[in-house]
Amino acid sequence: MHYTMDKTISGMPFNLVVERTREALARHGFGVLTEIDVASTMKKKLDVDVADYLILGACNPKMAHQAMQIEPKVGAMLPCNVIVRSLGDGEVMISAVDPVASMQAIDNDRLKDVAGTVRSMLHDAVADVQT
Repeated sequence: MHYTMDKTISGMPFNLVVERTREALARHGFGVLTEIDVASTMKKKLDVDVADYLILGACNPKMAHQAMQIEPKVGAMLPCNVIVRSLGDGEVMISAVDPVASMQAIDNDRLKDVAGTVRSMLHDAVADVQT
């Protein structure tokens, strides 16, 4: 099973792809709760140079609340991570976690229904990143 939903964008600067990703997430009801600049962290902690790589912790409050009511410990698996990473040669990939894949570890059919809804929302947000 695939565990991410992906879109590759060519010919657009990394920072603009990040901006457009944030906008698409917002249009589909997600806020960004956390942001991790992996490239900066790797340089700072390991003195290693890596390509631009940003992790956005996206959350739809309504869906997160619904999931927590069904399964209170599900917060250990939230928020939904969306990565934006440089592939080189002018290409940037956006990848969003597939909530259905990540929730397979939890045996709760009601939660799986919520995960399916969030999957659809994230899929639409990734597809909607404007180039």
